[in-house]
Amino acid sequence: MVLQIVESKEDFEKKLEEAGDKLVVVDFFATWCGPCKMGEPFLKQQSEILKDVVIFLKVDVDENEEITQEYEIACMPTFLFIKNKTREVSLPFQLDEISGANEESIKECWTSTSNPPTTSS
Repeated sequence: MVLQIVESKEDFEKKLEEAGDKLVVVDFFATWCGPCKMGEPFLKQQSEILKDVVIFLKVDVDENEEITQEYEIACMPTFLFIKNKTREVSLPFQLDEISGANEESIKECWTSTSNPPTTSS
């Protein structure tokens, strides 16, 4: 599976570290969230197409409250775009944030931050 489920704060930090200089798209979602469910097929498609240039992480806000609070997530879905995580920085460099399931905004953000190949929906 190209979409990686985050199990804990430690797992999240490890996945960010392993990403190196790749763009990481973090999807903060809830299992009960309708818009999150609607956006799932789009995310799966894009994560497969962009698997060589973008890392896709999914964080269940109910299972990972510490991460959710750390990033001040207030609504779902929220997408964070993170790049170049380093150990010296306590929080990763956050490039951008999008709230809601707006596919075009999401695609535009990762295109501008990682220069991935052009994809079609």
